[in-house]
Formats: sequence, structure tokens, C-alpha cells
Amino acid sequence: MDHLEQTDVDPRAVLEHLSRGARADRLVHVRTVPAREGRVVPWPTWCAPTVTAALHGEGIHTLWEHQGTVAELAHAGRHVVVATGTASGKSLGYLLPVLTALSEGTGAVTGRGATALYLAPTKALGADQEARLHTLAVPGVRVARLDGDTPGEERRWIREHAHYVLTNPDLLHHTLLPGHERWAPFLRALRYVVVDECHVYGGVFGAHVSAVLRRLLRVAARYGAEPTVILASATVAAPDELASALVGQEVTAVTADASPRRERVVALWDPGRTDDGRRRGTATETADLLADLVGAGVQTVAFARSRVGVEHVAARAREALEARAASCSGSAAPQVAGYRGGYLPEERRALESSLRDRTVMGLAATSGLELGIDIAGLDAVVIAGWPGTRASFWQQVGRAGRRGASSLAVLVASDDPLDSYLLQHPELVFDEPVENCVLDPENPYVLGPHLAAAAAELPLTPEDARWFGPGLAGLAEQLMVGGILRARPTGWYWARPDRASDHVALRGVGQTVQIVDGRSGRVLGTVDEARALSTVHEGAVYVHQGEPHVVTELDLDASVALVVAGDPGWSTRARSESTFVIRETSVVQPWGAATLASGRVEVTTQVTSFQRVLSDGTVIGTHPLDLPSRTLVTQAVWWTLPLEELALAGVGEAGVPGALHAAEHASIGMLPLLATCDRWDIGGVSTALHPDTGLPTVMVYDGYPGGAGFSRRAFTEAAEWLTATRDLIGSCGCTDGCPGCVQSPKCGNGNEPLDKRGAIAVLDHLLSERTVVVPAR
Repeated sequence: MDHLEQTDVDPRAVLEHLSRGARADRLVHVRTVPAREGRVVPWPTWCAPTVTAALHGEGIHTLWEHQGTVAELAHAGRHVVVATGTASGKSLGYLLPVLTALSEGTGAVTGRGATALYLAPTKALGADQEARLHTLAVPGVRVARLDGDTPGEERRWIREHAHYVLTNPDLLHHTLLPGHERWAPFLRALRYVVVDECHVYGGVFGAHVSAVLRRLLRVAARYGAEPTVILASATVAAPDELASALVGQEVTAVTADASPRRERVVALWDPGRTDDGRRRGTATETADLLADLVGAGVQTVAFARSRVGVEHVAARAREALEARAASCSGSAAPQVAGYRGGYLPEERRALESSLRDRTVMGLAATSGLELGIDIAGLDAVVIAGWPGTRASFWQQVGRAGRRGASSLAVLVASDDPLDSYLLQHPELVFDEPVENCVLDPENPYVLGPHLAAAAAELPLTPEDARWFGPGLAGLAEQLMVGGILRARPTGWYWARPDRASDHVALRGVGQTVQIVDGRSGRVLGTVDEARALSTVHEGAVYVHQGEPHVVTELDLDASVALVVAGDPGWSTRARSESTFVIRETSVVQPWGAATLASGRVEVTTQVTSFQRVLSDGTVIGTHPLDLPSRTLVTQAVWWTLPLEELALAGVGEAGVPGALHAAEHASIGMLPLLATCDRWDIGGVSTALHPDTGLPTVMVYDGYPGGAGFSRRAFTEAAEWLTATRDLIGSCGCTDGCPGCVQSPKCGNGNEPLDKRGAIAVLDHLLSERTVVVPAR
């Protein structure tokens, strides 16, 4: 294909170019998302003249219908969530009422005027908002960004003078709320709280953020403020339920996207196989597609799932383009850049500028780019592996075609059970609604520490159940027994000399282990303690930015893993043993001779050894490890089948462990089809005879203390979940099981034993039992 000008890009012609020759069989499915006309509404009469003038000066003269609806609801003081597509202009919907209130000082009871808080999940997103607001320059509205890098003197000025403070939940939790007395004038005048990208706040992280938001609203009420909360989200199912769970109050949802959209062509792509029959790597295929697209003048972003993946994609695409340029009499190669976490603000701004002027034609980025940088106007998107949810998929697809042009998006399937299944069932990508964002704001493992933090801010009373739910009194009593709170006639008080908020980590559970270069002392990265036991134990090979390192020491007391750079010629794989105890069975559903159940379990895991593995998969050594076991109390779903039923299915007693193990792996891989999770957020255990059930049992559990809602969704959607699992295994073309069906990258037993055919037989029998009528007793 000849080099194309920006206005000439035809996504169908581009796709035809990509799928020629040897790649012809890699294009599995193509779907066209049709164009859509926009719907406008009149500019609100209540908008402050200074705000209207600033926006008109930026060329914004009309509102899309959903923007107007959000603005009107928020102006009327109603909590609202807007959940519309990428580039639909969600921010304008909340900026109109917020900036109007700040400009006019509406609701102010002090001389400083009305105030507002903007909360973003990343510093980068807050920086983008700050840049936009400074560009608007609404007279009289003082905007400031407050994060962990803000100097003390600047923080003091922000407390005393800023109207619109851009921050994040972490700073609220660690700084503003514990020191709320110093923020009293600001909180007294608080009119709006904006929670951007709220779809990020699912699972345990969402439960933490929910507790922080409720603590904020409680403290604001202490100063006489009742701020209106405006939430913005990517498209999710039931956004009103998500938003209400976050703030603990009724929230109105606006979901009808009235912005215009040009046509999008979306393709599903199988990477194919190498000459020796092995499956091509997802990152390698993505890099090749990126190079081809950029070489044809198609400005493209390629999303990879890890920092290492980003570096690999960018480097390989760059090498391919440079090689082609050298073969064409030394002409300059189009520029390809990488983007991932850790970039400085000035680096981000320079990259944005290079994308806008098309100096950079290709970009490899982590999915965090969705929340951190304005990459409007690209021609195409390549996605390396299913991003986990339909919401994330469409969010990434929407990053192209934002200047009114048609666009192309290509999903390159990874070597994962869910990706394999989606290639065979494209209707699940295109015709199903986006997922629910699941969180449990009353998870006691999360809420308990936040109640302690709330008590340190203001004494807890039974009336605070309006903020924290009906379980408040019981949790407060438990905290009192543990010496964390003390009871007085006026409520429960923080009983310790240290800071309560320091005992809560919003973005993780447990300690974080730093990975340190033993020679230079440089911190290479971090990993949570649970994963440290299997990834940075002594002797493990740790890869940083494509460079291998060997772990020489893991000091859990100091939370440090020391490494030395060097490639030993092999990788390592940890082996572990897991057991589970059923503490409480919440609900049981008989399926004929089978039983499906959900409840609370205690999972104990111990890493016992590690293997040295060559690149071709050959194990050249197994080495014992002496590491502590880890116990997790969480929520789980499990099913049982008696041995005689397994025999009827054709699975003899000797084959039961492998059949159950394979079924467990595949079901873990398929759960993200239904729940908003990644396979790394969940775990599983299978056993041929469990002491608590007395039967062969397969269990899948949430990988977070107290649970995250994933297994509950699995229980309620069990028939669909297990049917999809069985179909995936049965339709996979391998003979004995592969990473596309029953092998797992996180298996503690090295994927042994596994019986693919046995898993199919077991799941067939399990699903047939669901149709058996159980006699009444």
C-alpha cells in the first residue's frame, strides 16, 4: 500500500493490505460499527457569562444532549453519573455547573467563594484536566493540582486560596481527611465533587475508594456542606448501581450518547503460527502490524498489557521500519515511541505534541494510556490481547477516529482461553452489553480499617450508618475488642497514638516488596508480597524492561528483593501447594447429583519449590524453597460431583485429578467473560476428595481478602459460565491441552496433571445434571 495522507485513510483498504498473502487466514472476523449523527440541545441559560465566554473562545458553542442533561441535573443539586463512549465530551457536562458555581461563588459561606474537588485515578489525568482548565482561564476561578509531589508551601496556598482542587483518592485518604481541620474553610464551601473515570473503581480498590468518598461526605457534612457528586465513566452496565455503591446515595445515570461518531471497522485477528508450528507471540504480531500500519502512513496506537510488552512492541516495530527505510536509499523511518507509567509531565506533553503534528506516527502504550494522555485523532488501534472487559475494549477502540474520520481497530488474540473463545464467538464481543463493575462497599476487610480512620477524623456514632451501612456497629465493636477503638458515651474513638490512615493501602492488600539492583541500589520495580513469594524468591529470574536479572535474596521483613543483572539462560517457574477450608456456605443450588455452592473459604498457599526452564520448555532442575505459607479468607464458588457420577461420565478414579484440574483452569480463564476481572484477580483449587464436602470438588475464589464480588457473579451465572468453559475446551484444536484451553500461566503445580478429554466429559456431565429435577425432601 502506498503512503496515505491522513484524510485518505480507508479502514477497509488498510485491513485488506494487512491480511494479504501469508496473513490471509489470520483475519478471523470483521465488524463495521456504523456512523451516528449527533443530537444537540440549547446552551443553559444559567451558565455564568464568564464560563460561556471561555468555552466559546475554545470553539465550543453547542452541547450534545447528554452533556446538557448532566449539566442540568448537577446544577439542580442531584448526584449524577454520565456513562457514554470515548470522546463523547463527558467533561463538558460537569464543567458547566462546576465552573459556574465557582465563578459566581454560589453556595459560599466564606469570603473565598464556592469550592470543588476533582478526583482522578492517576496523576496524569489530573495533569491533563489542569492543563485544560488553565487554557480556559475562567476569570476568578483559581485551579490547583494537589498530589504527593506538591510542595508544602504550595499545599498551604491551595488550602487557603484554591477554588477547584484536582487530586486523587490517595491524597484524600492520607492527607486531606486526616487533616480536615486545616481544610475547614475549603470543606465548608464545598459545592461539587467530581469523580472521573469511576469505572476504574471496581473490586477491592473500588471498595476502598467508596469508603474514602463516604468519609469525605461525612466530614463535609460536619462543616455544613452537602456537595453534589458528579461521576464520569466509560460505558458500563448499570452505572447508577456502580455510582450509588461508591457514594452510598442515590445517583441518576445518563447513558444515551448523543455525540456524533464516524464509521469504525473492527477486526479480530489470530496471530497464526511460525514455520515450526508454534503459535506466534501476541506482542510480536502486534509489533509487525504496527510497523505495517505506520509504514503505510496510518497513525496508530498499539496497546500492550505490560511495560515489558510496550518496550518489545515499540522496539520491534522501530527496527522493522528502520530496516525498510535503509532498503529505500536511506530514507527516514517514521517515528515510533513507547508510552508507559513513570513518564514525567514534560515528556507526556512533548509526546502529545508529536502525536498532534504527526511527527510520531506509531505509539506502543499500556492500557493506562486510556486515563493519562490525550491521543485524539489517530487513524487505527491495535490491541495486544483481550483487555479483560468489553468496556475496556471499546474504550481502547474509541481512541482512534476522534477527528471525525473513519477508523480501524484490530484485536490480536493472545494465547489465553478467553481470547481463543472470543475468536470463535465474535458475537460475545460485538453483540453483548458491557459488563457490570462489581464492588462490595461493605466488605469488612476493607470497611473495618476505614471505620478506624473515620473515627480518628470524627468520633463514630451509630448515626454514621447512613454513610457506612448497617454493619457499622458490629464492625466498630470488633475494632474495640482489638484495642483499635475505644467506646465513650459520645461514640467510638481512635485508641492508638499512630495515624489510622497509615494502616490502609488503597491500591493493594499487604506489604509491597521493592525489587532492588544489588550493585547500584536502584529500585527496579515493586510487587505485592503475595506475588513476591512466587516471582522474586531467591533464585528467580526477574525481567525488567527486557533485561533478565537473578534474585539473590528475598527479605520479607525488610520488604526487599535484591537482584543482579544477567541472563542465566533459563527462566524460572514457582511450584506451590494450595488447600482450602470452607468456613461458611452461604447458598447451595442442587444440580441433580451435583451441587453448586457459594460462601466464605480459607485458602492456604505455600510456594514449595521452583523449576529452571529452558526456552523450549525443558525443565533442567527443581529446587526446594523454605517460604512462609499465605492464608487468605475470601469468597468462593465451588461445585461437586460424586465419584460414581464421574465414573458414569467415563472418568475413572485415577483420571479424576487431571480432569478436575483442567476444568478448574479453563473455568478461571473464562470467568472474565462474565465478571469485571482479570484471571490474575482470581484463583482456583481442585481436589479428588475434599474433607469438607466429602466429594470431588472444584473451587474458584476471589484473590482478595474478604472477596471482590467475582465469585458471586460466577455463582449467579454458573450455567453460562460453565457452558462457555466446556465449549472452549471442546473447540480447541490441540490434542492434549494448551495455553489456549486448559494450561494456566499461574499454575502452582506446573500444569500437572491435566486431562483435557476428562475435563470435557466432567463438564458435560455436570451441565447435564442441571436438568435433573431434585425430589422434594
